[in-house]
Amino acid sequence: MAESIFLGGGGEDYSAPQSLALKYANRHGLIAGATGTGKTVTLQILAEGFSNAGVPVILADVKGDLSGLAKSGSPQHKLHGAFGERAAKIGFPDYSYHACPVTFWDLYGEQGHPVRTTVAEMGPLLLSRLLELSEAQEGILNIAFRLADEQGLPLLDLKDLQALLVWIGENRDKLSLRYGNVSTSSIGAIQRRLLVLENQGGTRLFGEPALELSDLMRCDADGRGMVNILAADRLMAAPGLYATFLLWLLSELFEELPEVGDPEKPRLVFFFDEAHLLFEDAPKALIDKVEQVARLIRSKGVGIYFITQNPADVPEDILGQLGNRIQHALRAFTARDRKNLRLAAETYRENPRFSTEDAIREVGVGEAVTSMLQKKGVPGVVERTLIRPPSSQLGPITAQERAAFLQASDMEGKYDALKDRRSAYEILAQRAEVAAKAAEEAETAAEEADEPMSREFNAARRYSGTRVSRSTARPQRQKETFSSAMSQAVIKELKGTTGRRIVRGILGSLFKGR
Repeated sequence: MAESIFLGGGGEDYSAPQSLALKYANRHGLIAGATGTGKTVTLQILAEGFSNAGVPVILADVKGDLSGLAKSGSPQHKLHGAFGERAAKIGFPDYSYHACPVTFWDLYGEQGHPVRTTVAEMGPLLLSRLLELSEAQEGILNIAFRLADEQGLPLLDLKDLQALLVWIGENRDKLSLRYGNVSTSSIGAIQRRLLVLENQGGTRLFGEPALELSDLMRCDADGRGMVNILAADRLMAAPGLYATFLLWLLSELFEELPEVGDPEKPRLVFFFDEAHLLFEDAPKALIDKVEQVARLIRSKGVGIYFITQNPADVPEDILGQLGNRIQHALRAFTARDRKNLRLAAETYRENPRFSTEDAIREVGVGEAVTSMLQKKGVPGVVERTLIRPPSSQLGPITAQERAAFLQASDMEGKYDALKDRRSAYEILAQRAEVAAKAAEEAETAAEEADEPMSREFNAARRYSGTRVSRSTARPQRQKETFSSAMSQAVIKELKGTTGRRIVRGILGSLFKGR
């Protein structure tokens, strides 16, 4: 089994091999560069290398190009024509064409197997980020999750959360005494944001069967790691949904995977393409949590690689943890560009043979400035590197080929059918129905008990010929509505139960015992 992934040739004549040591691959990494400089190809060869080493990979296919990983390259392909010459130039005699074992996923269930989570697993912090809530609105959401935990109300899909928010709004006066101010305006704002999420297709993200992480960490019969490709071209139209889903997936991995120390190779590698979307307008609390996860998750054998146009897109505290770096060309047309270029160059260990800043500006398409961790995790000296060609197909596969891969997949049929089991929506509706029926029966019984008194009253008035006032007449009852009956029933349970409490994880997900 290989101990490293060959990246390309370095040095003045590209004869010095540049490799990523698998032992340090879980120390995270960065692939940066302007549009069109070769980031996608670099991501592709890294995915191939990890898969060949028996390491499963998760990546998002933003442009559709990475679906080519599922098909072998060919010297006859128009994009592969010059690769044989490049392989010889960089001293890559073992270059050959082959496909990777691939599983396609899609939040919308169109270009891959459906991938879902539940509202409870997403948690209030990430859900607030997804809905772009204010601090006050996030507080209401935390109250909703707290009540769901105490009352044993499973929050599986959006209608569960919407039903619970309706109940909270109807009982805001009672709940405010315990949890602080609950305003209808904040509840209304959350409901409107949920409506926007529905219009973006977010309802497909929430529900069951939820994704099992073990399905992302498989190897094929030959021991090669599965390359899990999330179709993200349509998802990019809703960048908040894209970013939050990936952060949820990262948090789930952090919560569920056990500690493994420093393994000889990662258990899983996670690529975050368009990394700037993960941090754009994100609250500091969320960025701090992501930094904490990035720092600790490597001990669980997970490597995280951020792909973005500019290293400045990644917060400095997180950037400092990315030990393996591949920097494609940066363009410096403005004063801000020049500043970012200078800052990017300063993060590398200098090579006395050339200026790092000049090299980042001058490298061509398919070239990069690289620095990989070496013995004892020390950053290597920066090198200009000619990136090796991929063995799988460059460019996307056809829709027919994708359909064939989906049909032959081990995941075929496992997640296709949506299940709608008993959850918060159904429980609250049933409680309301029971409460309404009990109220109706009580009113009927009261009316029946009052009938003898009414007959006596009428008889007295008839025989005396005078008007008789009835001081014992039953006071008029206000008719109970469906919502008020449900409110009274749930409030009664809230007063008398300790409930089931669930401990939430570092990004708001659950420690699940399923």
